[in-house]
Amino acid sequence: MKVCYPNLVQASRKLLSGAALALVAAALGACDDHAAAPTVRAAFVRTQIVQPKDRQASITLTGEVQPRFRADLSFRVSGRVIARYVEVGTHVQAGEVLALLDPAEQEADVDAATAAVLAAEAQLRVAKATFERQKALIASGFTTRTAYDQAQEGMGTAEGALEAARALLGTSKDALGYTALRAEADGVVTARNLETGQIVQAAQPVFSVAQDGERDAVFDVYESVFLGTADGRSVLLALVSDTGVTASGHVREVSPAIDAKSSTIRVKVAITDPPSAMTLGSAVAGTVTVRTERQIALPWSALMAAGSRPAVWTVDPATRIASLRPVTVGGYEAGEVLIKAGLDPGERVVVDGGKLLSVGQAVTYEGNPS
Repeated sequence: MKVCYPNLVQASRKLLSGAALALVAAALGACDDHAAAPTVRAAFVRTQIVQPKDRQASITLTGEVQPRFRADLSFRVSGRVIARYVEVGTHVQAGEVLALLDPAEQEADVDAATAAVLAAEAQLRVAKATFERQKALIASGFTTRTAYDQAQEGMGTAEGALEAARALLGTSKDALGYTALRAEADGVVTARNLETGQIVQAAQPVFSVAQDGERDAVFDVYESVFLGTADGRSVLLALVSDTGVTASGHVREVSPAIDAKSSTIRVKVAITDPPSAMTLGSAVAGTVTVRTERQIALPWSALMAAGSRPAVWTVDPATRIASLRPVTVGGYEAGEVLIKAGLDPGERVVVDGGKLLSVGQAVTYEGNPS
């Protein structure tokens, strides 16, 4: 005999369905809790305890040996060059003839001036004789005062004409002497701008002579170099081609203006007792030391950025949490960056592995495992 209880069967089915839904919901809730609070693994980085150290940097630049005094020589008269006796690099003595102009024009001027002097002398002799005669006649009363005054005036005019003729003769002789270009001091010819047969004008530079004696090392220095504080004005010099050839010097002159093309400042260093190997035009390396400063040196890999400012990652030793600290960079060297401000001695800084860090992230480092 089969007995059915419809209401009891439906109630049982509803109870079983509710239990299944509860189990599924519990399982899904457990999954949601796990996704919301995952286990964060600390990032492994390499760190360094920073300590400031006394650092003395040096700056080395390349320059050129130049003469202290240089003269650009030119003829005082115009003409055609008929002879040239020196080349670039020739050592000359004071008064030595460097080149000659054709003197034909100047010789003609001298001849004309000489003739003018002879004519003036003759006119003066006639004027003097006339005056002496009028002087004797006026004493005897056989001439007038007007004739006497005219004779006296003619003699004065003749004397003035003779002086002018003699001055012109002297000028003509000087011009004849200027056809020979002579060295004004002992030195070395560094430039030449004429050839035999060339027509040159008066005051046109044709030779450049570097005078013997004191020498300078000339450097074109960028303005940023002056931001550092140099240790005095002494400079150590060495030949680029032979570093064993050295000399000392001191800063003699600093140009007050910046070159518009190269944005550099010209600095002249006086060389003390330059060796013979430091010839004109030699390339020299000048080294100047910068005063000692206490700075923190970090590897390049430690430098990051906080917006537009340089920064480094620091680690709190208690919580081992990384934070980004803005710093002030004092300079850059090969493989290192110098921190001027922003860090305190004894702080732990991330020097490697900071590229993937985020603010507030936990880290672990050597000697302090997570």
